[in-house]
Amino acid sequence: MGSIIGAVLKMLLLLATQNWSGLVAGNSYDCDDPLVSALPQASFSSSSDLSSSHGPGFARLNRRDGAGGWSPLLSNKYQWLQIDLGERMEISAVATQGGYGSSDWVTSYLLMFSDSGRNWKQYRQEDNIWGFSGNANADSVVSYRLQPSIKARFLRFIPLEWNPKGRIGMRIEVFGCAYRSEVVALDGKSSLLYRFNQKSMSSIKDIIALKFKTMEHDGILLHKEGQNGDHITLELRRGKLFLLINSGGAKLPSTQTLTNLTLGSLLDDEHWHSVLIQRLGKQVNFTVDEHKYHFHAQGEFDHLHLDHEISFGGIPAPGKSMSFLHKNFHGCLENLYYNGVDIIDLAKRHKPQIITMGNVSFSCSQPQSVPVTFASSRSYLALPGTSGEDEVSAAFQFRTWNKAGLLLYSELQLVSGGVLLFLNDGKLKLNLYQQGKLPIDITAGAGLNDGQWHSVSLSAKRNHLSMTVDGQMAAATPSLGPEQIYSGDTYYFGGCPENSFESKCKTSFGGFQGCMRLISISNKAVDLISVQQRTLGNFSDLQIDSCGITDRCLPNYCEHGGECSQSWNTFHCNCAHTGYRGATCHNSIYEQSCEAYKHRGNTSGFYYIDSDGSGPLGPFLVYCNMTETAWTIIQHNGSDLTRVKSASPDNPFAGFFEYVASLEQLQATINQAEHCEQELTYYCKKSRLVNKEDGTPLSWWIGRTNNTQTYWGGSLPDPQKCTCGLEGNCIDSQYYCNCDADRNEWTNDTGFLSYKEHLPVTQIVITDTGRPHSEAAYKLGPLLCQGDRSFWSSASFNTEASYLHFPTFHGEASADVSFFFKTTASSGVFLENLGITDFIRIELRSPAEVTFSFDVGNGPLEISVQSAGHFNDNQWHHVRVERNTKEASIQVDQLLQKTQAAPADGHVLLQLNSQLFVGGTATRQRGFLGCIRSLQLNGMALDLEERAKVTPGVEPGCRGHCSSYGKLCHNGGKCREKPSGFSCDCTFSAYAGPFCSNEISAYFGSGSSVIYNFHENYSLSKNSSSHAASFHGDMKLSREMINFSFRTTRTPSLLLYMSSFYKEYLSVIIAKNGSLQIRYKLNHSQDPDVINFDFKNMADGQLHHIKINREEGVIFIEIDENLRSQVHLSSGTEFSAVKSLVLGRILEHNDVDQETALAGALGFTGCLSGVQFSHVAPLKAALHPRPPAPVTVTGHVTESRCAAQTGADATSRERTHSFPDHSGTIDDKEPIANAIKSDSAVIGGLIALVIFILLCITAIAVRIYQQKRLYKRNEAKRSENVDSAEAVLKSELNIQNAVSENQKEYFF
Repeated sequence: MGSIIGAVLKMLLLLATQNWSGLVAGNSYDCDDPLVSALPQASFSSSSDLSSSHGPGFARLNRRDGAGGWSPLLSNKYQWLQIDLGERMEISAVATQGGYGSSDWVTSYLLMFSDSGRNWKQYRQEDNIWGFSGNANADSVVSYRLQPSIKARFLRFIPLEWNPKGRIGMRIEVFGCAYRSEVVALDGKSSLLYRFNQKSMSSIKDIIALKFKTMEHDGILLHKEGQNGDHITLELRRGKLFLLINSGGAKLPSTQTLTNLTLGSLLDDEHWHSVLIQRLGKQVNFTVDEHKYHFHAQGEFDHLHLDHEISFGGIPAPGKSMSFLHKNFHGCLENLYYNGVDIIDLAKRHKPQIITMGNVSFSCSQPQSVPVTFASSRSYLALPGTSGEDEVSAAFQFRTWNKAGLLLYSELQLVSGGVLLFLNDGKLKLNLYQQGKLPIDITAGAGLNDGQWHSVSLSAKRNHLSMTVDGQMAAATPSLGPEQIYSGDTYYFGGCPENSFESKCKTSFGGFQGCMRLISISNKAVDLISVQQRTLGNFSDLQIDSCGITDRCLPNYCEHGGECSQSWNTFHCNCAHTGYRGATCHNSIYEQSCEAYKHRGNTSGFYYIDSDGSGPLGPFLVYCNMTETAWTIIQHNGSDLTRVKSASPDNPFAGFFEYVASLEQLQATINQAEHCEQELTYYCKKSRLVNKEDGTPLSWWIGRTNNTQTYWGGSLPDPQKCTCGLEGNCIDSQYYCNCDADRNEWTNDTGFLSYKEHLPVTQIVITDTGRPHSEAAYKLGPLLCQGDRSFWSSASFNTEASYLHFPTFHGEASADVSFFFKTTASSGVFLENLGITDFIRIELRSPAEVTFSFDVGNGPLEISVQSAGHFNDNQWHHVRVERNTKEASIQVDQLLQKTQAAPADGHVLLQLNSQLFVGGTATRQRGFLGCIRSLQLNGMALDLEERAKVTPGVEPGCRGHCSSYGKLCHNGGKCREKPSGFSCDCTFSAYAGPFCSNEISAYFGSGSSVIYNFHENYSLSKNSSSHAASFHGDMKLSREMINFSFRTTRTPSLLLYMSSFYKEYLSVIIAKNGSLQIRYKLNHSQDPDVINFDFKNMADGQLHHIKINREEGVIFIEIDENLRSQVHLSSGTEFSAVKSLVLGRILEHNDVDQETALAGALGFTGCLSGVQFSHVAPLKAALHPRPPAPVTVTGHVTESRCAAQTGADATSRERTHSFPDHSGTIDDKEPIANAIKSDSAVIGGLIALVIFILLCITAIAVRIYQQKRLYKRNEAKRSENVDSAEAVLKSELNIQNAVSENQKEYFF
């Protein structure tokens, strides 16, 4: 019901938006009448005229009067053409031409507007484009539709660039219509209170529309409140609009927390700004100028319980329960409507519904200041002062985003020195310096680069130096000494002319960029209009009578919660703690799946994944279990066993599951996976799942679709069936679930739910535990997902004319594309998408160059990555390109990323409209030949294989992964191709795991041994091609490679011993003194060659690594990866008839030297790891036997972790995981059963078995007695303790199993 109401409210809000769009946009009728052609000559003015026949009155479009257009005396960027429309009009379009029959035309210009002819504002496109492109010749007309339209009386065209072979020349036309408005002016103490009829207004809906302009940065625009804290407040604070809507009994918070949403910036610029608030229940649309936001208001109720009155401009009614300080609005309001009622019209006609508080007027004639914009670090304003005065004083207001810049410089007279005022790190610093004296500094203010207006005044006299910032006096220096100081004749604001004063007027951080106003020198106001007319002072690169500051953080292009900061020319995104990186925090630092982590070579462990990459969903923590395929394991809060009693259809029990990720994140992960499953176990005792009489469900679960599900296992939904019903082995064949047998004993229905569209389980409902002796328990496992479909989705392009096409790529503000490719072709286009003029293209330009080219309206640009090697080597290469409002970048593999910055004031939106072509172009030329895999656009994967199935010339899939990923198979593992991906075959490696990188280690107890018998394989596989058959009695061995690691503290010790049938052997021992000895006897008639390493005690409890490589009579030895030695043998060059390899104690008598015999008798006590003898892994064969297993294990040999026990770097090893059926390793110290035992060992084992059985029978009897007592106590107490629920249920199941004739096992 709630979702239906929400949908209805959204529909009504949409209708309300459409009904009021005309009001917000202005007139809804056609508004394109020519406005200039009928104006009198007096309505035209300009900065200057080339001649009387080039005057501004001749600047009408398509007219040939005079010289055929306006041209100024000088062609520079300080010229302008101005139009007075006589009254405020709505202007919807402009058009320009050059001078008739001339070489004079403007190629780009600024458009400015004003209500009063003062304080001009620049019109912007796309929030970032200041200039309009002009004409390419004298006669063609170039028109622009203004969206949004301008409401103004005065327009000013400012040429920026013109034909270099001519001069500035313009003819113009402006299109629009009359603009109707009602205006009221409030003086900061006045307000309007509107009281309306209770029956005429709805408490569920509000629509408020208005325009305002002000030069104050604070003030209440509207306020409406009622009982219990319900209220709507719109307040201007620091030039931004704050909207708070509170419903449902919450008291109004303090001013610091009175914020639901903030929109707009720099709204105290004395220009009109539009506001629209649309509320329907809690659904709210908030629009300020062109910035829109939709949000959900706070509170408990959909209705606002408000008084039947609303105030505008302040909170005039006494006795209101306002708990925050407020300041009334000082400025003008226009076209103020509340739910369709014209408030200003009612006030003008003195209607009783309107109560006027204070002085109001119905015209807007606020005082106008004349701001100045310092557009670059080279801008300056030079103003004359009175030379020789005994005081240097000045005052002004400024606003900027820059932390540093020179504000004021004045040179002193008579003495060498001067006064410097500058910004440094957002603080003001005043410096007075004189030759031969220490400089005097004052610092004041902080954070003055916040874009707000700040006032500053300074004074320097003989015995006094002071500075006041925003009304706060800074610390003044008590005395400057006896010398008098005298003011100079010029004050430089914002900077100084080039090559002036050498270094006196220069600072390390350059000139000021920002706005100034209300400048005064020696307490005399400066007439900046006279400066503009060149009759006072001098300037360079200034915009006078306009403040060109803009908030580059609005809209905020920093994604994923990145914090936006800015300077005058650009903005910056702080991506710390967001999980993203890049210029706009667009690119996730995490992989999208466990599969992607696996193919970077990562081992099992906890990882953050970002399922949609650069999309809106954030990263979350999962466990990645790296087996042959990668499993993603997502936990929830309900993994413990939960017991349920006393539930009935009238009083159901509901258990909820909360995951570590949101449902949207889970859905993205599930959709991306090849397979997902979740184990749900339902234990029952007289608790049914289905009512057998009418078939209604008595228990059910709910998945992410929020629908009731009544199946309890299987990959396809089969209502009211459990796993036993699908397999046909329920305890009662009449039912499809064990629990439906309704027996008075514990049983269960356990199954894996694997229908992806219903996962994960979010809720379970139980209603049949209300009968006597009725009870249920449930347990839900983690969500398990396997693989990543998008990671291996690929297509093979067989002809240059073939391609795949997809819908248009929408990446207006930010776009990223990533994919893998492999090819043998020298060039080809990977991807292309076109617009009218905009486009993006990624291509292999040459065998060693990948290029990203694009155009967003500023002209074509391209970035390339070049490699020393070739990309057409038939190996997989990864490409990632990104374009955002800050920059464009491309990276290929691990090569250095190439970046190109976007222009500061250029077009920023990428507008495409054609189909997206993959593997080719729309012209079917320069197509790509090869494979493309895992193509993703803004984090969304394209299904290449499905599209390739129906496209001629393109085949789904692409083989050949081992050529690129084979290097991930370590320690002798072999890469095996799979239809989607690859696997590592560790059969002949001493290591295990998905990459053959998991050490196989064992702890050897005293007297234990592992014997690998080569000769036993001979009779089984003499004719086999397997590696095991390559060692047999007829074989002569001329080379071997041996690798192993060990850790021990015992001496002497036998590490490895290999024997032959002809009394030849190899032994690796630790001698009594701790030295390592390698003994080769390759001729039974000679003494063995002994290679001794006594540089350290090898029995020091540390892990040591040994490598031995023999090539006939030459041995290469490496110890601990740093000591290397080469030795020549004298005893022979080959083994004859190898017999066996022994690790640990030698059990049989052999004809060996004394040192080997002593070590062999004591064997080895410690840890051995990664034992590899050529292609045989004896320790792995003992611990992980595969029949036939020619291995004999004697004594206590336990799988262990040698590296872990020596404190090796944990990050370099695979971490184990304890989730059921997905464990990474076997528990440490698990005994390995002997493969072959001697007779005595068998007899001893039988005796031990008999004793063990007798002990077990006794223990079981005692246990049954104890559990019966525990069961009775629990039944009496009816314990509901969740923490002990699983233990108690285990106990009851143990009792039940002990007395049941048909025993079953339950695993937890």
